[in-house]
Amino acid sequence: MNLQQKLRETLFSVLPVMLIVMILGVTVAPLGGTTILRFLIGGILVIIGLTLFLLGVDIGILPIGERSGAALTSRRNLPLLLGASFFIGFMITIAEPDVQVLADQVRSIDPDVSKWGLILMIAGGIGFFVMLGILRTVLSIPLRIILIVSYGLIFAMAYFTPEEFQGVAFDSGGATTGPMTVPFIMALGVGVAAVRAKSSKDGSDSGADSFGLTGIASAGPIFAVCLYGIILAAAGSDGESIAAAESGAHEVEGLGIFITEFPLVLKEVSTALLPLVFMAALFQFTLIKMPPFQVIRMVRGLILSFVGLIVFLMGAKGGFMPAGTKLGEVLGSLAISGDKTLLLLNAAGEIEKSMLIPGIVQIILLLLTGCIFGAVVVCAEPAVWVLTDQVENVSGGTIKRKVMIVALSTGVAIAIGLSMARVLFRFSLWYVLIPGYIIALALTFFCPKLFTGIAFDSGGVASGPMTSTFILSFSLGASSASGGNPAVDAFGVIALVAMTPLIAIQILGIVFKIKTREAK
Repeated sequence: MNLQQKLRETLFSVLPVMLIVMILGVTVAPLGGTTILRFLIGGILVIIGLTLFLLGVDIGILPIGERSGAALTSRRNLPLLLGASFFIGFMITIAEPDVQVLADQVRSIDPDVSKWGLILMIAGGIGFFVMLGILRTVLSIPLRIILIVSYGLIFAMAYFTPEEFQGVAFDSGGATTGPMTVPFIMALGVGVAAVRAKSSKDGSDSGADSFGLTGIASAGPIFAVCLYGIILAAAGSDGESIAAAESGAHEVEGLGIFITEFPLVLKEVSTALLPLVFMAALFQFTLIKMPPFQVIRMVRGLILSFVGLIVFLMGAKGGFMPAGTKLGEVLGSLAISGDKTLLLLNAAGEIEKSMLIPGIVQIILLLLTGCIFGAVVVCAEPAVWVLTDQVENVSGGTIKRKVMIVALSTGVAIAIGLSMARVLFRFSLWYVLIPGYIIALALTFFCPKLFTGIAFDSGGVASGPMTSTFILSFSLGASSASGGNPAVDAFGVIALVAMTPLIAIQILGIVFKIKTREAK
């Protein structure tokens, strides 16, 4: 995959969001010249950084996943395969940019949370559930059984988790399956499923077994963060430090933030990618043993990923996330400000006419903005286009890409609109998540298993870098400005975005099943 194609995908992903923010920022929600300038610079850095990072992942990191999956399976050593799967899931998650961003967001509202403590818990959760997913493939355990048991345990554990961690836990499930982990885990799953299918005597369906590993993996962070919240609560953290964190928060003014952030970002990225370099070297010498030219290609990929991740995080932290927070604050304040009177002045500066704007209009503005962001973000996500193309091919053209895009776009728009409604009216996340997951899990009994695997994989695909950076910041800003508790009301937005495809794609799978039956 070349640089131009990656740049085109990233531009298509980021520019629509930038355009909407610019329009809102100079009209109904004035952001100020400095914030807009920082947002523009941050957006450019996000585009450049994400392009370099994704290119590096393609040429240097993905081949490690594919070769490792095939090599591990061909050894026919189950303990080695499972141990290595945990190790891979753990190491890759530490390097995932979306995890870094999420941990920063959580840390910004609750200083009791250790950033690296949270990241290591999430990485452990991913590692364990990747191992579980590989075991499912090897033993041909139906995907729906793993999903129903996993989410049953998760909801039981979430009941005992402090309220401040419930939204974070479910958000971590969507955020951690980002641009680094999704392709790597899918490559590992495809490698294992392909080798197993060749050696299987029971006619194993490698196509169906190739999907579902990412969906299983995304349950791991939810489980792990729930556990982390329970441990912190037992240790005495009760979330009361949130107010102190907000009041003590400070921000570097002007464009100097990009210089100020650099040393910290450099240290974070070095710490995040070091385990990945160690893993690549270990696998090269013990397992995959690639020829020299491929080793050079892998090193180039790692260097590109390193530089790209630094530039991406500089742009996200310096311009993108602050603008999202500010926009959320402006629209959140407007939404709770009640009726407004608009004065129309004549040329002499005298009041010529007044117009009453009911408060409901400003509430609708916030909800509508959330819906628009949702529709644009999912359409602009490059992985969504790959996924929809995949489903169209698998269904033999019966399920059109346009139909899927409309279904996903509508679902995610509703998900973010509901998140804004939660911010304003503060109803529990469970009112949406529990019915949603009950429907999603019930559909697994009626949907073809291939589509079930794709649906649960796509939950992570839909919640990409734009959701973890901009949408979550927007939600946090709106919650803070409207007098809510961001830890309780704002987190959960990624979880809702990740839940929508589980239902939408399975419904399309059932439609495909019915049409296929009718055709016969």
